[in-house]
Amino acid sequence: MLCLHPATRRVALPRPLVFTNGVFDLLHRGHVECLKDARRLGRSLVVGVNDDASARALGKGPGRPLNSAEDRAAVIASLSCVSLVVVFSEATPALLIEQLRPDIYVKGGDYRIEDLSEARLLRRWGGRTVILPYRVGCSTTGLLHRARQMEAGVA
Repeated sequence: MLCLHPATRRVALPRPLVFTNGVFDLLHRGHVECLKDARRLGRSLVVGVNDDASARALGKGPGRPLNSAEDRAAVIASLSCVSLVVVFSEATPALLIEQLRPDIYVKGGDYRIEDLSEARLLRRWGGRTVILPYRVGCSTTGLLHRARQMEAGVA
């Protein structure tokens, strides 16, 4: 299921509802494994995808994102572990989280619970935050770096 604009009320998906978010510019194994692991924590998985402007504001690098938000959302929505995809335009998914009220918020191992304002938000209604293990060598930035090296004949 794909939803490009969030409704202002909670979606009727089976609980526990798990939420995660990201840019997902070039989908890779690390993304897929994290999404599958996130889904195992609940009965539904909603994925928030940064729109193009909010993705650029994250400073991922020049020319990023490579793929449009619509394309990135369509790819994520095609995964069997994903129940719903929502594109958001804010700097953080806090407004979307407030609207969805997920039971569990999931981020990858390159984040710390103490640094996530979203974790504090979930605690307000009894939700929890889970940090999944970091998958070394799985990053869009790393893939782009290797591709540029290959193109330049360095790799």
